[in-house]
Amino acid sequence: MYAIINDGSRQYRVEEGQELVVDYRDLPVGEKLTFEKVLAVGGDGEVKLGQPVVKGASVTAEVLGPEKGEKLVVQKLRRRKNMRRKTGCRQVFTRVRIANITA
Repeated sequence: MYAIINDGSRQYRVEEGQELVVDYRDLPVGEKLTFEKVLAVGGDGEVKLGQPVVKGASVTAEVLGPEKGEKLVVQKLRRRKNMRRKTGCRQVFTRVRIANITA
């Protein structure tokens, strides 16, 4: 069984037991997280599509903890001005494991 969920203006195709990286949420490890915006649910040759969401459907996930993404390097240069800046940042995400899909 699989579901397509909407979270943070992104859509994810998830299955039970799958690990997923979503936008950061300040939740402790082991906390349950519920995704209410389920766009489609499928499995066993049958697909339920929502208009825009499937009524009564939800996806429950367990928080595995925060995680940092890869470093993004930002360089600024103004030619002939002897001006160079190099900075970087690492976005923080939350890793979750999909526990249950209810349709």
